[in-house]
Amino acid sequence: MAQKYGKVYLVGSGPGDPELLTLKARRLLDTAEVVVYDQLPGKAIIDSISGTAEKIDAGKHAGEHTLTQDEINALIIQKAKEGKDVVRLKGGDPYMFGRGGEEAQELIAEGIEFEVVPGITSAVAVPAYAGIPVTHRDHASMVTFITGHEDPTKEESALDWETLAKFDGTIVIFMGVKMLGRNVGELMKYGKDPKTPVALIERGTRPDQRVTTGFLDNIAEIAKERGVKAPAITVVGSVVTLHDILGEQTSGSFE
Repeated sequence: MAQKYGKVYLVGSGPGDPELLTLKARRLLDTAEVVVYDQLPGKAIIDSISGTAEKIDAGKHAGEHTLTQDEINALIIQKAKEGKDVVRLKGGDPYMFGRGGEEAQELIAEGIEFEVVPGITSAVAVPAYAGIPVTHRDHASMVTFITGHEDPTKEESALDWETLAKFDGTIVIFMGVKMLGRNVGELMKYGKDPKTPVALIERGTRPDQRVTTGFLDNIAEIAKERGVKAPAITVVGSVVTLHDILGEQTSGSFE
């Protein structure tokens, strides 16, 4: 008789507000035998994991890693091969800069059944909570999502900053705090207006969310003064000006 493996669920937890968890994600967190999580889902969601589940902290917060990605892959596979159903809990959506695709490939290679449970991506939800719609008829009819922190082992950036600088829409940058100065510098180098509005949204959708605004030419300095830290989403484009109108509170100005 073939060995019975458990099933792995690659679950997106959304941007951090527990009420933005999908019904399916909530059900799986309440019934899972093992939950492998990092810190991006936030304390409220992590604390809500079933008390009967084996909870394993994989780390991965603000550049610090309890386990490497290879170790996480091996751990998930090990628990599934023990016959346990495993939830791999990830912030946002598993396939949006979350390395969920890599984990899925490893599971296929090991013959382990898996299912992807999409989550609300922080690229849309976090700006929305800050009063910034990523598209708006008067401001932007296009939006693009990029990672601000690429694989450090790559010899060249996969980001075409020259094309991005010419992009007439909203740019949303994941994981861009550490490389903020470089990122805004690349955009200006290729002709992006230095007075393009920028917002940094820390801990988006959570009770301690904080918004910092400025322009391409001063946001790095402002962020340093305010001690902006990951996790944060960066929004570049004129839609940022709507924060002053739609946001619950104003954390910056465009004077």
